Amino acid sequence: METESLSNGPSPDLSPGERELLLKIARQSLTHYCETRKTLSLNGFDLPDSVRTPRGAFVTLHRGEDLRGCIGYIRAEGMLAETVRDNAVNAGFRDPRFNSVCPDELSNLTIEISALREGETPGSPFIRVNEISEVAVGRDGLYLEHSGGVASGILLPQVPLEYGWDIHSFLDALCRKAGVPRGSWKAPEFRLSRFSAEVFAEA
Repeated sequence: METESLSNGPSPDLSPGERELLLKIARQSLTHYCETRKTLSLNGFDLPDSVRTPRGAFVTLHRGEDLRGCIGYIRAEGMLAETVRDNAVNAGFRDPRFNSVCPDELSNLTIEISALREGETPGSPFIRVNEISEVAVGRDGLYLEHSGGVASGILLPQVPLEYGWDIHSFLDALCRKAGVPRGSWKAPEFRLSRFSAEVFAEA
């Protein structure tokens, strides 16, 4: 299965073969769970060190141009291959915005993976934003978090490109995602962070 790179960040640290492997794991995991309601074992895969490394990642499902599910792990808590496997299932069956994927849909779904790059702190992808000029649309995703933990929202790097947003539209959408008023990212009780990812999809 060929892959199509959607990354606008630095040179990727996953080879084309490693990306292909992760997409294969995601596809087989989604299909296996749809058929058996069981988690796919990774014992049958030859996993290189790059996909055994703990790393956060999101898996996004599309049906044509439409979003069909998107869930991920922000923190690097398990190896990348496991994170992709688990979130392929989560995107297909546990995204509260959508009904569960059914077997007849599988051939019409396209899988996209966003493997998060490490940020300022080990295990976290985030880099604090002090000035919005530090954010590059298309390179950076955004994360907004209230200091009291009452609200948070995240948007992946590819989202503003898909919708044609500039930085101001991107920030407004982030506030909507967090369920807070427009411009809340400026308030001292909120922390705005950016992050980058390797984004690649089934062709």
